[in-house]
Amino acid sequence: MDIQTPIELIDPAEALRRQRAGAVIVDVRETHERATGFAAGALGIAKAELEADPGAVLPDRDATVLLICQSGKRSLSAAEALRAAGYRRVVSIEGGTTRWIAEGLPVERDEANFDFYDRYSRHLRLPEVGEAGQRRLQAARIAMVGAGGLGSPAAFYLAAAGVGTLVLADDDIVDRSNLQRQILHTEQRIGVPKVESARIALAALNPTVAIEAFPERITADNVERLIEGADVVIDGADNFPVRYLLNDACVKLGKPLVYGAVHRFEGQVSVFDAGRQRGHAPCYRCLFPEPPPPEAAPNCAEAGVLGVLPGVIGLLQATEAIKLVLGLGEPLTGRLLHFDALGMRFRETRLSADPECPVCAAGRAFPGYIDYVRFCAA
Repeated sequence: MDIQTPIELIDPAEALRRQRAGAVIVDVRETHERATGFAAGALGIAKAELEADPGAVLPDRDATVLLICQSGKRSLSAAEALRAAGYRRVVSIEGGTTRWIAEGLPVERDEANFDFYDRYSRHLRLPEVGEAGQRRLQAARIAMVGAGGLGSPAAFYLAAAGVGTLVLADDDIVDRSNLQRQILHTEQRIGVPKVESARIALAALNPTVAIEAFPERITADNVERLIEGADVVIDGADNFPVRYLLNDACVKLGKPLVYGAVHRFEGQVSVFDAGRQRGHAPCYRCLFPEPPPPEAAPNCAEAGVLGVLPGVIGLLQATEAIKLVLGLGEPLTGRLLHFDALGMRFRETRLSADPECPVCAAGRAFPGYIDYVRFCAA
């Protein structure tokens, strides 16, 4: 073939005819793209791999090679690269796999991995995530205390993202007043334990995620059992005793804690990672050495809360958890993010580790758990 002539373009029907006559079809898409369906009998070799060492997979430079991708652009580029490498009979299939499938030609797909590649295809297209990152999410275990206002959006999006195991702890049952903001739950599940209601909703969204439900109140006796195997812990609690308990347990066990809180029209998010970064990253006690008096911090039942506000804060918590699992970006460690819904403004406060913190100070032994209810009521 004259190297100056354009690459031959053929339609899928002609490609199938030539394949049956002995030509080889090479699908140059990525693995996750091919898993959702490819031309029957095609060899799957990603474009970059093919161009790096074509002789390893196509030793005969005189063979007829039909290249296919999703729409025809990558296959044409790959054909030009192969011809430059000495292949004389390379052809690009116009319309690619999209047209091949639309015309009803024979298709195969990777049934064993189809759900994974199809469900997470948008993550797989992100170079920062890719298959390796998605597999890390699949292997991750995230513990969440609270299946209410913050836990609902966070759990929904973590399940959608493919976190392998979600541990949910909440001893409450679904009440009609929850439905204004706690989107895991429905009218039909009023009176059902929240963790069971959450399990039903999350399994319907993504049945591949394992849900471990604990209808228990978090105490010093069970907190380590609930979070010890977690990669990340999410604080979706609505009271100070649980927040201090979670903080202390995460410092002791070296777990990153994604904190969130809402009040009326405002919310806060941060990441407390003092257990793994003693003396460098702050913990919750560094921010709040002592709890505010009850009259200064009423809960949602007392003060009310804008229904969408926990959605914003819970999604920020889920985002931080995913970043921590993937090792992406800059987590909110050492930063407290404030959100004002009425002004639609975010502002950030820098946080420092307290060198005298009774729990996370560098070199300080864990002091043990305390009576957190009494501590917060004092």
